[in-house]
Amino acid sequence: MQMIDIEQLPGGVAAPPVRVGDTPIDEATIALEMQYHPAETAGEAQLQAARALVVRELLRQRASVLGLLLTQDVSEAQEDAAIAALLEQELEVPEPGEADCQRFFDTHRERFSEPVQLRVRHILLAAAPDDSQGRDDAYQLGEKLLEQLNQIPERFAEFAQHHSACPSKELDGDLGWLVSGQTVPELDRALQHLPEGLHERPLASRYGWHVVSIDERREGRALPFDQVIDRVRHSLREQATRRALRHYLLMLESEIGVEGIVLDDDAGGSLMQ
Repeated sequence: MQMIDIEQLPGGVAAPPVRVGDTPIDEATIALEMQYHPAETAGEAQLQAARALVVRELLRQRASVLGLLLTQDVSEAQEDAAIAALLEQELEVPEPGEADCQRFFDTHRERFSEPVQLRVRHILLAAAPDDSQGRDDAYQLGEKLLEQLNQIPERFAEFAQHHSACPSKELDGDLGWLVSGQTVPELDRALQHLPEGLHERPLASRYGWHVVSIDERREGRALPFDQVIDRVRHSLREQATRRALRHYLLMLESEIGVEGIVLDDDAGGSLMQ
């Protein structure tokens, strides 16, 4: 989905309004929706919020046409029920067969393995993404702490209690056992590749810099097909549902008309979320 960024428009010209058919979606409504779409930037959150509202309005209007919504004055729960009934009625999602599941499993075995487990301690040196001086200061502090920890590792708990902005400081910085997906993506990616021990430099995240120690690492283990077939079938069903939703929403966009935003390949994903 694409939406013109008002900051990129010349001369302070306002961005075009978002409209679905004859129904406008104003900036205040999008701003209110943004709280349900956390993102790394406000612009990305605005985009996701607008996308979700457009998708919902397309489905609401289609439900009205089919008589699933008899009045505009309905509760959110009633509207949700009407949209669910609409998708049940109009969305065709093929059920994956066992051969499809086997092929998908053979191609993506790593997705159906036991994950790597990491026993992690950290010290969060907080700094906002847009605070360049604060981030520089936090990084330099992290380097100083690492120098001291390399000399006296036992001071980790002391430093966590004194410097960390994470609630884990009450546990001496101990985050316990983590698997992929339990931290913010940028930190998660870095952690997965670290060996055991104190990492040599601070790691960045949207929250600041992290002094990290991997106290123990348990490698993942491949699982046999018969143990994960339900997960494989769920993954294939979800993929098929996303494709079907995308085509359906693009059809509705063409029939009803959308202004200010163009639905793209991620159209189905906004409803799945």
